[in-house]
Amino acid sequence: MADIPRREFLKTVPAAAFAASVAAGATRMGAAPQAQAATTGGAVRLEAFDYDGVTLRPSRWRRQVDEAHAFYLGIPNDDILHGFRKAAGMPAPGRPLGGWCGEDSATVFGQWLSGMARLSRATGDTALKNKALTLFAEWAKTVPASGDARMGHYAFDKTVCGLVDLARYAGHRDVIPVLARVTAHANRTFQRPQAPVADITDNKAYYGRPQEWYTLGENLLRAYQLTGDATYRAFAEEWFYHGYWHKFVASAAPDDAHGVHAYSHVNAFSSAAMAYEVTGSPNFLSVIRNAYDYLQRFQCYATGGYGPNERFMKTDGSLGRALDTRSDTFEAVCGSWAGFKLSRYLMRFTGDARYGDWIERLFYNGVGAALHVKDDVRNFYYADYRVGGGMKVYNWDTCTCCSGTYLQNMADVHNIIYFKDAEALFVNLFVPSVVRWDSAAGRVELTQDTRYPDADTSRLTLRMSAPATFALRVRVPSWTTTLSATVNGAAVAMDAAPGTWATIRREWKSGDVVELRIPLTLRMEAVDAQHPDRVAVVRGPIVMVLEGAYHDPNFRLPMHDADLGTWLVPDTGSTLASGIWSTGLAPETDPVTVFKVAPPDKLPVRLRFRPFYEVGENYPYFMYFDRKSLPWKLW
Repeated sequence: MADIPRREFLKTVPAAAFAASVAAGATRMGAAPQAQAATTGGAVRLEAFDYDGVTLRPSRWRRQVDEAHAFYLGIPNDDILHGFRKAAGMPAPGRPLGGWCGEDSATVFGQWLSGMARLSRATGDTALKNKALTLFAEWAKTVPASGDARMGHYAFDKTVCGLVDLARYAGHRDVIPVLARVTAHANRTFQRPQAPVADITDNKAYYGRPQEWYTLGENLLRAYQLTGDATYRAFAEEWFYHGYWHKFVASAAPDDAHGVHAYSHVNAFSSAAMAYEVTGSPNFLSVIRNAYDYLQRFQCYATGGYGPNERFMKTDGSLGRALDTRSDTFEAVCGSWAGFKLSRYLMRFTGDARYGDWIERLFYNGVGAALHVKDDVRNFYYADYRVGGGMKVYNWDTCTCCSGTYLQNMADVHNIIYFKDAEALFVNLFVPSVVRWDSAAGRVELTQDTRYPDADTSRLTLRMSAPATFALRVRVPSWTTTLSATVNGAAVAMDAAPGTWATIRREWKSGDVVELRIPLTLRMEAVDAQHPDRVAVVRGPIVMVLEGAYHDPNFRLPMHDADLGTWLVPDTGSTLASGIWSTGLAPETDPVTVFKVAPPDKLPVRLRFRPFYEVGENYPYFMYFDRKSLPWKLW
């Protein structure tokens, strides 16, 4: 690891604390927690509900979660455990899962444990919790006394996450001795990174060698928080990605951060976030704040997706040029998971509402627009944004990394809608749901009824045993021009600047109703600064795509947002056609918002714009358009 960046990052961490943690690394994992010198961790301004207290109400999003829950619950335990048992010389009923899990399920095993633990806590489902505990108990029998779980860096990292989550969210402390044993083996045997930064010139090493080693810090630090054992912290610090993180200490526009593996490098910033939470070093906070701004400015499409060819692009217009050729535009499911985490850490540490914008875009256009996992653990991997048109297709292989993060994402839905602090309840997303908040004044229950983003309103109803004074804070999306509210029918005066929290502080009584209006205007967003006329059509946080199933005349979009409302006319009462539903769920019963195309030249266009999340498997669409390209005649 590069020595100078290491000194720069750690110069604000108390020396005694760092020395103590490094010294502790020489001790045996699993012993009594080591004494830790006092350190001041990073400031925490907001808390998520930690998969407890939030319930989804009937909606498309609830159906997506429910179907994922049923799918993963139905995967036979013997199939998941088959490869582990076989390698341990034990009877191995069942059959291999296949694909990326052809030998064993190590690639996704830890993520499945994690997702099951988190989702069972969020929903109160004992069947899913018991499945996770059974899988752990049977897997643990295959781990020898040496702790050799026959996993490399990549699978080990996911397994640490799953074991920590079983202890934290399923209350199963029996995992801790096993976690200690497998971590001690990894500490003794794992190859340390060969270079401080992934090699962008090597098509097999752009994710780093050993593979994605730089993501290890986050979950090892979570293990340290869980157990108090400083040996986990010392081991975590060996994987801190100083050579790459240092690019972002003082800059949100480094000119040499491109070429590396996109998803895993966003994921690695969560290790920097945990480093800030544990050490309190402001350098780590600077890294993740600047990294977020770098991603939004240079790497993200209108959907919130990023990483064509699974890489960060040069900041010279490569993001826009990739739309000419790359069908692998965004690693949608894993990429959403990494984006949710980084944004949530930033909201936690800063309290800033603007970080909720990326969560919202990814919620609707990322994993929320993914095809559901099905059959032999076949999953959606790449979202396709090409100018020439795209389709949603399942990955050619099964049991890929996205089948692991898909379940974690479904649990995460419960952890990104609301936040809290000692004095306020925060509404981050407008999703049908109920949240139960134990405030200083007692239990508060808020029910959110909404058809957002098809409708531009959300109704919040409060229930409590006695009147209580607190602040209700609502995220004002950065893309909007205004947000308005009424309480019990009376207009509320409040500051609602885009990218901030609009605050209503008062004495609340049970039955009070807040009506929010978040105008959903149509606009066009350019892909990058070098392609100002390569644009996507966006309505609120939703990317709209043009159907590609009809043989219609070519047309071009207007040059100004103000004209877009005359070109696109709401097709009221429209419902989804058979076979278009994106997740394979039961058909939507509510009307959906689609727009007919009515160009000024009166061309007879049958095609319609509809939300990207409504497009299903093998249905052609267009997302990005070259606004100045002249239409051509084919007949």
